[in-house]
Amino acid sequence: MSEVHLVFGPQGAGKTTYARTLAAACGATRLSIDEWMIQLYGPDSPTPLQWAWVMERVKRCEQRIWMTAEDIAKTGLAVVLDLGFTKKASRAKFLGLCELASLPAKLHYVTAAPGLRRARVLARNTEKGETFALEITPAIFEFVELQFEPPDAVELRSTTVVRTGRDAPLPLGMFSEREIDEFKRTGRP
Repeated sequence: MSEVHLVFGPQGAGKTTYARTLAAACGATRLSIDEWMIQLYGPDSPTPLQWAWVMERVKRCEQRIWMTAEDIAKTGLAVVLDLGFTKKASRAKFLGLCELASLPAKLHYVTAAPGLRRARVLARNTEKGETFALEITPAIFEFVELQFEPPDAVELRSTTVVRTGRDAPLPLGMFSEREIDEFKRTGRP
């Protein structure tokens, strides 16, 4: 059996980019909630989007993703779960599932400055690059921002913390194409 990596952090921090890099580095299977949600429910989503409608479907996806992750990990392969894990209770629940399944788990907290995260999300709306899942309006950004519960001191003791952005030098794969182009142009990270 192999390790289950739980990637969490606020929106726009670079979770999916980090999850992809981590999965490639450790030969893991990456399971991302955004991809599942868009594929399964995107065409049926109500307009305007309703939080309760979204969260019911997130719950269903998380259940199916966990069953898939557990099966994969029990074959000896590592799994990277890119599910957002915005609430402490959600992180605790998945750590508990790992423990019940006798699977080692590791938390990875990806974070960045709020202004940078907001700029990334708004740019992603326009660029629609490989990490784009759905458009996040400024109002949705502000709402979701209030939903995130940062890790406390106890959680941080067993968590790998990854800071992305200008003030946090990281491997090249952790920067967006736009950030890399700006670095090449200005010489400043």
